[in-house]
Amino acid sequence: MNVDQFPDRTIEINQEQYLYFGGTAYLGLPTNKAFQELAIQNIRKWGTTYGSSRNANIKLTAYENGETFLAHHIQAESAVTVSSGMLAGKLVTEQLTKTTDCYFHFSDLHTAIKTPNSLPIFLNHQIHPRLTDSKAEKITILTDGVPSYQTKAVDLSVLKEIPSHKEVTLLIDESHSLGILGKNGGGIYSHIDLPIKRKIMVSSLGKAFGLTGGVIASDISFIDQIKNTDTFISAAGMNPAFVQTLADATEIYSIQHQKLLDNLHHIDQKLIKNDTIQFDKTYPLLYLEDENLIEILEANKIIIANFKYQKDTAPLNRIVITANHLPEDLDKLIEILNDYNFK
Repeated sequence: MNVDQFPDRTIEINQEQYLYFGGTAYLGLPTNKAFQELAIQNIRKWGTTYGSSRNANIKLTAYENGETFLAHHIQAESAVTVSSGMLAGKLVTEQLTKTTDCYFHFSDLHTAIKTPNSLPIFLNHQIHPRLTDSKAEKITILTDGVPSYQTKAVDLSVLKEIPSHKEVTLLIDESHSLGILGKNGGGIYSHIDLPIKRKIMVSSLGKAFGLTGGVIASDISFIDQIKNTDTFISAAGMNPAFVQTLADATEIYSIQHQKLLDNLHHIDQKLIKNDTIQFDKTYPLLYLEDENLIEILEANKIIIANFKYQKDTAPLNRIVITANHLPEDLDKLIEILNDYNFK
């Protein structure tokens, strides 16, 4: 389906209006007028792009302002922005490969943090035996904050079973939890309290936060390592106007996050729960087990996300709730889902 405007809570297809429950604009920011004005003001001040190395002799204060906001919001010692979430993941894995003896991963890992020769953390439904053997080594655990096809944060309790002679680094991709989960949408990074040496968070900022770019958050020492890599030095940074907008939009983020929570509460109060729909009241994605629902929703002028997320996988059928959906939008969706569940 080709469209001629940004799909917000509604979308126009063949000159007909549909409700839209797709995309990743969880906080509804790309079409938020106040947010747009902040971004426009910052473009006028900082330009449309800045194609210089972050290590150049001229340094823009926009980066310091936005990265200070992100570190505080995520509750990390330090944070640095890059041009995309994908680059954030690749920068970190490139750096960790220098000191990692073996990678392990949780299932349904995003491409941004996939590495060659990584081993599954579970083998035959048990923790991989290499994670508990007597060999002292440095390992890195890779995971998404909320894995694909899931509606709850990843369960990291298995990491407690890893003995202390294993030096553990945890890398978590929060592209679909930053701005949504945690206090004020700060994500789950600050809530991870495990016996590990280091935790690192990467995330796209083009989803909940509504701006093209990526972030890496961790302790000061690791972020300094990233800033000194050849790849970081050689690459242009995130658009400085967008980085400054991060710092300026604090109040808007808070307002939109509360709207999203209110919408999820509305659904939780009215949706009849059963096995055909995966839903959690803290998370804005509903996964459909029955593909027949897609055609029924479309017949009722509702479009949801329906595509293959990765090659050789089943289609992703998910309903995306944003801060911009109105109660009447949600009620129409809920009525159709409940009617289907009663049949």
